[in-house]
Amino acid sequence: MNTPYQSMLPAMSSRQMLGAYLQEIRAECLRYLRYPGFVLPTLLFPAVFYLLFAVLLGHTQPIQAARFLLGSYVTFGVMAPGLFGFGIALALERDNGLLTLKRAMPMPPLAYLLGKMMMAMLTALAIVVILQLLAITVAGVQLNASQMLRLTAVATLGTLPFCALGLLLGTLAKGNGAAAVINLVYLPMAVLSGLWFPLKVLPPLLRELAVLWPSHHLNMLAQGALDFEVGAAWPHVLWLLVFTVAITAVAGWRLRRHG
Repeated sequence: MNTPYQSMLPAMSSRQMLGAYLQEIRAECLRYLRYPGFVLPTLLFPAVFYLLFAVLLGHTQPIQAARFLLGSYVTFGVMAPGLFGFGIALALERDNGLLTLKRAMPMPPLAYLLGKMMMAMLTALAIVVILQLLAITVAGVQLNASQMLRLTAVATLGTLPFCALGLLLGTLAKGNGAAAVINLVYLPMAVLSGLWFPLKVLPPLLRELAVLWPSHHLNMLAQGALDFEVGAAWPHVLWLLVFTVAITAVAGWRLRRHG
């Protein structure tokens, strides 16, 4: 929503609008690069888990296990930039008044969200590249160019549903408690989606509820990109699209109503 100050400003030209979006994206990326408490865990945790379970503990398993775990840990990894990059940052910026200040600035209203979204997608891109390099060079997984490109596309775009969920959680949590709230969603979601162990070991009810989690559908797309037999892709894509639009709409309503 525009402030009265913004309504008195002359309309921005297309060139100025593009420049404002690019500057916000640049600022968001630089801000997170200068915050090792976010960058290092986000990039390194999926890689460490993959090395532990696919290489150190999985050396007696067939090579397909390391390839399957690649899809699982790519999914686990790309959840974090959206959830934490959006959720914690938004909660903190609401508390310290930065979000109010940004709303009063003469900038496109969507630049703030687009900057964070692009930051999350670039971080997801880095995660999938790191994991693919580890899979090929350390775990001995053979990937062709088509598999690598499909997995990269799935992972990079697949962080968007978690950006939406992070946005919603950021409107619900206070700044100091946002990390705890997001972890209470992030870690159980990963477990209940079958990212850490097969769904068949879960109780029947929890196994049936796995289809509710966006991480389950993204994992199916990641495994399909690696040529595992998971059925048609379009139901998973459709579910993720509906989830992203619906959660974004709710989060946007809360931002307009509660700031």
